[in-house]
Amino acid sequence: MVKNSKDLKKRGLGRGLEALFEDAPKVKNDQGEEVQKITLTDIRPNPYQPRKTFDEKSLQELSASIKENGVFQPIILRKSLNGYEIIAGERRFRASKLAKEKTIPAIIRDFDEAQMMEVAILENLQREDLTPLEEAQAYDTLQKNLGLTQEEVSKRLGKSRPYIANYLRLLTLPQKTKRMLQHGQLSMGQARTLLGLKNKEGIDKLAKKVVSEGITVRQLEALVNKLNEKNKLTKKKVIRKSAFIVASESQLKDRFGTGVNITESKKGKGHLSINFDSTQELNRILDLLGVNLDK
Repeated sequence: MVKNSKDLKKRGLGRGLEALFEDAPKVKNDQGEEVQKITLTDIRPNPYQPRKTFDEKSLQELSASIKENGVFQPIILRKSLNGYEIIAGERRFRASKLAKEKTIPAIIRDFDEAQMMEVAILENLQREDLTPLEEAQAYDTLQKNLGLTQEEVSKRLGKSRPYIANYLRLLTLPQKTKRMLQHGQLSMGQARTLLGLKNKEGIDKLAKKVVSEGITVRQLEALVNKLNEKNKLTKKKVIRKSAFIVASESQLKDRFGTGVNITESKKGKGHLSINFDSTQELNRILDLLGVNLDK
């Protein structure tokens, strides 16, 4: 039993997991996995890390804590051809480097590429501090690299399919608008509303206007509707639609997350069109319709 603060200091209990290595050759976590001290220079970041930016202030604060108390939670690594790759814990790794630490406590797990990618993405999604664009890219990576459908991604993550679809749509935004979203100048709601603009070439210009004038989502919705209406009038006169057709279009727009147009003739026949801006967008819509061209 430790009787005084001198004993605590002597045993190094204020230095996190590192202190335990002084008392025992092997330390294990609650699952019985061995915690090892790994040299930082032997570790490389996870190539599948969805987070592209790390808050500098937050890293500095974590670095100061590590200098004072050490790392309390080991990072997760896997062996690679040249050292180790991070599965989870890149913030702790970066902060330890800032703190000029030489080693970091870690658990080594035998993960393949697919497992490594999935764990990295799921860990970051659960923290809920990714930008909307980073979250969208994470879903896209799961789909492409693991060969998952939107339905499978939604089940694995416990999110609705429309939720996943709405995020994936952000990847169809033009590059300048994507940068504004990534840097927090645009909100998720504003970005989604901009996608409703029929004239896609005008999105960047409108996004810049939103940022410079501080336009709210509600104001932007009205502006997008106005611009779309103006675009219609320049092509042909406005066609009056029944309440049923309008309601059907609205439900289909929510379902597919893109523009939908229904026209009907006096004889009861009609035409249904679904907008898409890229092959990626078309594949997303086909997936929602349950169309599998690989079969």
